Amino acid sequence: MRQIGAGRRAAALPGTCVFSKLAYNKQPSTRSPVMKPQKNELNNSFGFLIHDVARLMRWNFDRQSADTGLTRAQWSVLAYLRRSDGVQQKTLAALMDIKPISLARHIDRLEAEGWVERRDDPEDRRAKRVFLLPKAAPMLIALSKLGKKVRGKALNGISKEDEARICDILMRIRDNLSDSGNSNS
Repeated sequence: MRQIGAGRRAAALPGTCVFSKLAYNKQPSTRSPVMKPQKNELNNSFGFLIHDVARLMRWNFDRQSADTGLTRAQWSVLAYLRRSDGVQQKTLAALMDIKPISLARHIDRLEAEGWVERRDDPEDRRAKRVFLLPKAAPMLIALSKLGKKVRGKALNGISKEDEARICDILMRIRDNLSDSGNSNS
């Protein structure tokens, strides 16, 4: 069993991963992962809030998508392929910010279940390209609907104008950070 955390040791059930004192099962819990944050500068900091909102959105999506039979990693592969169908496997790993060997295992499972297929790259005989199969289309529609439901919950009580402003600001921040290697500012 691989343990993650700051040197903490804890017994875990098979199929769980230990992180500090929390065990995460393969199926998402129905209990909210929210702990009452203490009011302090760290909990209200920009980076913490961005991370926490993203984590809670993933948790809500995981809970909503538990009945699909796909893991988060698997539906993530399908979602990235929806945007870049036929991409080289190594490029897909870079887009997803995961190691190629990890992606290979996810694709192996998805391919065995008929969601995707690998094909030789006609321009590079060492490379494989990954394509969605027709079976994936209804699942992607269902996952898109779940995503809209989670976004709706997240944006409850927020005006369309504020939503547009939030998106605009986040896109500018993403652009700033994407350019960070190109400037000295």
